[in-house]
Amino acid sequence: MQKFTVHLGLVAPMDRDNVDTDAIIPKQFLKSIRKTGFGPNLFDEWRYLDQPGQPGVPESARQPNPDFVLNQPRYQGASILLARKNFGCGSSREHAPWAIEQYGFRALIAPSFADIFFNNCFKNGLLPIVLPESTINQLFEEVHAFPGYQLTIDLERQVIVKGQGEEIPFEVQAFRKYCLLNGFDDIGLTLRHKEKIQAFEAHRLATKPWLARTFAG
Repeated sequence: MQKFTVHLGLVAPMDRDNVDTDAIIPKQFLKSIRKTGFGPNLFDEWRYLDQPGQPGVPESARQPNPDFVLNQPRYQGASILLARKNFGCGSSREHAPWAIEQYGFRALIAPSFADIFFNNCFKNGLLPIVLPESTINQLFEEVHAFPGYQLTIDLERQVIVKGQGEEIPFEVQAFRKYCLLNGFDDIGLTLRHKEKIQAFEAHRLATKPWLARTFAG
């Protein structure tokens, strides 16, 4: 999992409440569990005019919706998504953070997130930041007013830094912060103890060799 330390990125505004996971990545794309290739289908039903989208169709063959925010030239290359309340509600599909991360987003900022989606973000290298609704409203105003609007997110210091230097503090649970700073997903956390695991397995096989037998039929 990619580490998250300090990130400077262009901000894209998703100005809708209650964006659910079926909107983030529609159900027909859930057949794959490879954890790759979902970025082109992020917000598929809003992002393209040829619907319904289907797995395996290249992005070059699709018809983009020019009115959708992520298709607008000013937001190309955005890596911070500014959202409204209850983002990520609906079913608990982990494909939703996969698609967001594979599109190129590193962080999401909103007044609130659905619980399971919130947890899944941390497990997949995304930083979801909760801020007061008044602060979110101000950020939306600034994003709309200033093309090329960027923010710096400093996870170690737990602050968002605006272009003029104003800082917005945010909270993040200590263990989740530790995992993101070090790039540890659940497997990475376990592999910190790889040598101890290997030593245990070697000792177990040396003292109980019958455990290594395989039985046919």
